[in-house]
Amino acid sequence: MKIGDQYDNDIYRPAAGRYDSMKYRRCGRSGIRLPMLSIGLWHNFGHTNDLEVGRNMLRTAFDHGICHFDLANNYGPPYGAAETNFGRIFREDFAPYRDELILSSKAGWDMWPGPYGNWGSKKYLVASLDQSLQRMGVDYVDIFYHHRPDPQTPLEETMGALHQIVQQGKALYVGVSQYSAEETMRAASILSEMGTHCLIHQPRYSMMDRWVEDGLLDVLGDRGIGAIAFSPLEQGLLTNKYLTGIPEDSRVARDGRYLSEDQIKEDKIKKVRALNEIAQARGQSMAQMAIAWLLKDERITSVLVGASKVEQMLDNIKALDNLDFSTDELSNIEEILKNDE
Repeated sequence: MKIGDQYDNDIYRPAAGRYDSMKYRRCGRSGIRLPMLSIGLWHNFGHTNDLEVGRNMLRTAFDHGICHFDLANNYGPPYGAAETNFGRIFREDFAPYRDELILSSKAGWDMWPGPYGNWGSKKYLVASLDQSLQRMGVDYVDIFYHHRPDPQTPLEETMGALHQIVQQGKALYVGVSQYSAEETMRAASILSEMGTHCLIHQPRYSMMDRWVEDGLLDVLGDRGIGAIAFSPLEQGLLTNKYLTGIPEDSRVARDGRYLSEDQIKEDKIKKVRALNEIAQARGQSMAQMAIAWLLKDERITSVLVGASKVEQMLDNIKALDNLDFSTDELSNIEEILKNDE
């Protein structure tokens, strides 16, 4: 059965009050406000996944005011599958609402064989975005990122490609991902000299992965660049999922590429259990507190979540109900996290 066949008599009509409860935050010094939660299609939208589940997650997200869908050229599996599958869902469900959506994609990791299908050359970035637009069936993306720094291509060439893409109307805004503080400063300066603003940075950031605090957040604040954190739950470690062992339906059990069994060590589980006690006292799940902890910093525009079930998406959204932390809570969290170093 092709995706969409089961929806022939099911025309999607988004919730009328979808923007009433979602919280939005301005993305650096720009005209764009992003929902504090955005949905990522890194996992769960490949050809091996149940696309009815993916469709329901996107509908649920949009019904709750999450209007930012984040993709990349090689999300799958196989590479390109997430954009292809999203394109099918977009045509049938979201095309009438294109102007309400922020769609983003990226290029910078391996995508196709040979010397022109990876890293940061102008040839790769321009060709990759053309392919992404075709797969998704859209004329432009709202944000296009360089997915990672390229140590061999001159930064002027990579940023020149991003500037050209904006000038051609293939992307409205551009950003970078996983750039260091120094690299981000240089990239933003090069773009600015050409007349294009670096809108946003997408770093990996969580309670257990805090490299961005060593200068990057300061650069983003100073330069008026937004930030959207990915892997906020450490691939599920910062949830209730592994408190009593490894469930059979967990990502670790199914696919250990991004979180393997040997990473779930007892000392980390003890730490998560201690954090979970604080979360329970706050009236939150562990995942909700981990998301709220990131958003306590105004420089974090949005947090990127990649749920595998609608129930997880709804649980994540509830994180926005309590974003305030007391001094004692923050102190206790820091003490627990310090013991992990």
